[in-house]
Amino acid sequence: MRKLILAATLVASSLTLAGAQAKELLNSSYDISRELFAEINPLFIAHWQQQQGETLTINQSHGGSSRQAQAIIQGLRADVVTFNQSTDIDILHQRGKLLPENWRERLPNNASPYYSTMAFLVRKGNPKNIQDWADLTKGDVSLVFPNPKTSGNARYTYLAAYGAAKQRLGDEAARSWMVDFLQRVAVFDTGGRGATTSFIERQLGDVLITFESEVNNIIKQYPDLELQRVVPANNILAEFPVAWIDRNVARNGTEQQAKAYLEYLYSKDAQQVLARYFYRVHHPDVVTATADQFPQTTLFTVEQVFGSWERVNTEHFGNNAELDKLLAEGRRR
Repeated sequence: MRKLILAATLVASSLTLAGAQAKELLNSSYDISRELFAEINPLFIAHWQQQQGETLTINQSHGGSSRQAQAIIQGLRADVVTFNQSTDIDILHQRGKLLPENWRERLPNNASPYYSTMAFLVRKGNPKNIQDWADLTKGDVSLVFPNPKTSGNARYTYLAAYGAAKQRLGDEAARSWMVDFLQRVAVFDTGGRGATTSFIERQLGDVLITFESEVNNIIKQYPDLELQRVVPANNILAEFPVAWIDRNVARNGTEQQAKAYLEYLYSKDAQQVLARYFYRVHHPDVVTATADQFPQTTLFTVEQVFGSWERVNTEHFGNNAELDKLLAEGRRR
């Protein structure tokens, strides 16, 4: 009897210790969000500890968003994704059935807690006088942005440039302009952070095209370079969608924590952090308080100009699709 009691006590103690162990979340995110989530994660950990009395650890995985999505399909057990393009979440449903098709409907604003648009980072004094998209193909201007095949950041750049050209020139002339535009890219890095490194450290290109938030953060990080920001007047809406991965949180036992983590991104505290990193946000108090830091620009959506994201991926970014054809035409010129 004494042995049975001792065994029962040991089992109960083991269960108690297991329950007391810190839960872990893995956030799979796009390439340039490292510093952002390094600040947000401790805030949520403290919030969760206060609300639930539970210790939580949040780990990060960063890279081009399409590569991150592929890693999850191949077995990376991320609990949540915080991506920069909705199709990289859609593919988790289409290829892996890892989450439901209606994932956008589970959180506000199409499951996008924050958004941005594209901007140009130019060197001190803006020597090439870059003011808008049309200026990027004048003279000997050289560009840097990531590869649209691997980076959501770059797909937004491509679509923003093409969409603005369509509205400015019409379809046929816009296509010819895009051939020239793509030929001016000095290097196609795999992700946004690599493109920043090429522009800043390797001194490649006259213009780095990336999210407005990243442009502002680079200027803040390198004040001695006196870099300048240019936000085109006609631009694209770049949403930053988030989702919990249903199959993974079920396996990891983290569904409650994962949902709460993403919901926290809509809170005033998190939205203030997002705005400090120059993301455009939805919380009305934060929008009012930060209005002066965001230039006015007319934003069009991908759907308005190109149709659905599924159509865009097939017609523009698939093998031998429009992007490949434009690059091939440029090589023949």
